[in-house]
Amino acid sequence: MNAITRVNTLKTSEEFRKYLKKVDAIIPFDEELSPGDVSPLGKPFLAGSKTVGNRFSILPMEGWDAETDGRPNDLVRRRWRRFGLSGAKLIWGGEAVAVRHDGRANPNQLVMQQKYLSDFISLREEIIQGHIEAGQNTSDLLIGLQLTHSGRFARPNDKKKIEPRILYRHPIVEKRYPIEGDHQIFSDDELSTLIDDFITAAKLAHQAGFDFVDVKHCHGYLGHEFLSAVDRKGKFGGSFENRTRFLREVVAGINSVAPGLLIGVRLSAFDTIPFKPGTDGIGEPEAWNNGPYPYAWGGDGSIQGVKLEEPTAFLKLCLQLGIPLVCTTFASPYYNPHVQRPALFPPSDGYLPPEDPLVGVARHIAINKALKEAVPEMMIIGSGFSYLQDWLPKVAQAVVGQGMVDSVGLGRMVLSYPDMPLDILAGKPLDRKRICRTFSDCTTAPRNGLISGCFPLDPFYKNSEAGKMLSLIKKAKG
Repeated sequence: MNAITRVNTLKTSEEFRKYLKKVDAIIPFDEELSPGDVSPLGKPFLAGSKTVGNRFSILPMEGWDAETDGRPNDLVRRRWRRFGLSGAKLIWGGEAVAVRHDGRANPNQLVMQQKYLSDFISLREEIIQGHIEAGQNTSDLLIGLQLTHSGRFARPNDKKKIEPRILYRHPIVEKRYPIEGDHQIFSDDELSTLIDDFITAAKLAHQAGFDFVDVKHCHGYLGHEFLSAVDRKGKFGGSFENRTRFLREVVAGINSVAPGLLIGVRLSAFDTIPFKPGTDGIGEPEAWNNGPYPYAWGGDGSIQGVKLEEPTAFLKLCLQLGIPLVCTTFASPYYNPHVQRPALFPPSDGYLPPEDPLVGVARHIAINKALKEAVPEMMIIGSGFSYLQDWLPKVAQAVVGQGMVDSVGLGRMVLSYPDMPLDILAGKPLDRKRICRTFSDCTTAPRNGLISGCFPLDPFYKNSEAGKMLSLIKKAKG
């Protein structure tokens, strides 16, 4: 692969266009930005019967900084208030919230429990107050809560000790994340209990005032694993109908106990074979010599080939279930992060990108476009935009204006620059000193047992004790 040109060095439309052609990345962008009152990004849309005031969403981010009992603390509240300050009108889930203790991705992840209901009420209020502080009307603000069980990647008690619960034995992923034995496989009866836990958590979220819940189906966590459980026996594996039973039963239960609560799904709409660092540090696919690779949901059996029949059927099923919102993402940060989050700089346990990150951004856009064309009634929230950096506003305006997605999701980028959506809608030049450059410290830190935040660009984290420790860890690893 040729040397990658940093996207922030492409200063003119002509330079950007020529480089996109060079790397064979099809990414639309508008030459000029329209003011907020006429911009596609400023137009409202409907989620069910509820109005969402603009086309920016804040994506859910896995927190590593709550209390060990699952309650939010000041670090969590600060982050959520900044979500409100962003001016984005769709807050997709805030962050991943486990429905029970053994489903936590780390010992400092939020857990939805009856005894902490008041904490979640106040946490949602942080978004409201941040939005008001930013001078925004809250009547067209939609706030959700992402519900999850981390499954294969659960670490509920120790940040360095994985305690997986799985749906099937995976011959490649288990090389990196070993399974002790078949006793860690969920039985059908245990899954029925877990479904009840999701329903109970959704009811509590409704009581806390959230407008919707996200039944998480992405990034290799349990909801996502259902979709690739082609080898599993019983009623939760094998056929498409069985692999979507979990979603159908959770939705039916939520509708029963929390009528009026909207439901969304964050979906890894495409997956690939796991990657690993090669001898040169660049990511390469794991070896697979047993015919078409069967575990890549949305894949065609080749290394990175796309086949969207089942993801399209999933979106149609969501519409049948009354789910009006799907937030798309791809793959998993654990085994193919260059697909999930295009970036130039990998986290400490990752690999150098095997493709120009703009190719990854283009893949996000192309698959979202295909899904939107196949299921136009579904409101699709896209992701994978952060690597665009200075070019994000013009690309965001183009993809929304051309109907490729309904809303542009921003994730780690808002950790350093929470008010970016407001600046874009107001037609202000971006504050280049706060634009995320995908250094991946927000992932490297928790991978090393620290809290997650933007250490390079947010002084709050940069000057913290965790920031100092991260600096020492990175120096030690060279």
